[in-house]
Amino acid sequence: MLTRALTRVSLQRWIMLLAGLTCFGFGVALMVKAGLGLSPWESLHQGISFHTGIPIGTVSILLGAPILLLWLPLGERPGIGTVLNVVLIGLVTNVSLSMLPGFTHFVGQLVEMALGIAVIGLGSALYLGSRLGAGPRDGLMMGLSRKTGRSIRLTRTAIEITVLLIAWLLGGTIGLGTLAFALGIGPAVQLAFKLLRLDAAVRPVARATPAIEPARLPAE
Repeated sequence: MLTRALTRVSLQRWIMLLAGLTCFGFGVALMVKAGLGLSPWESLHQGISFHTGIPIGTVSILLGAPILLLWLPLGERPGIGTVLNVVLIGLVTNVSLSMLPGFTHFVGQLVEMALGIAVIGLGSALYLGSRLGAGPRDGLMMGLSRKTGRSIRLTRTAIEITVLLIAWLLGGTIGLGTLAFALGIGPAVQLAFKLLRLDAAVRPVARATPAIEPARLPAE
């Protein structure tokens, strides 16, 4: 059954998925190299790590399971992209970190930070637009957006600010980049969806599995 599902997925959707995850990993590396603060989720992982002694990367993996449980009442289902999300983003981030320059002057850091947010927004829209399964955190955003009828911009920003508050309470590292990401990633994803016209470009696949069925999102 899985083999048949894989063969039914169009080449365009595979390209969108892989390009999106690659952009996402590259954007994360840009944020790290900017050195102006972790994203809210990474800050949360760090805060939990401080209190438990569990490595921050392991916290990120372990936290994915309870987040996926939050999908159930929202009607979200994992797909092929959910699995690739965990593997490919990390690999691209590691490779990119070894290649990207790090700036010591503030202007260079600001540019890297802004590019990181923009590229992560583009990557999110591409891989989510492929309808092959969101990562745990983006799936939560998508599910809440559909359930509440609110825009991706508003939903993502609300999630990031909530996570940021919890991270601060747990002692996670927070800086300018953290606040910029929390406030900027929602509009960046929303803008990328609009510019790429993904709702119009993504087509249903006949008899596709529920995990890869396309669905429209609130535009505003």
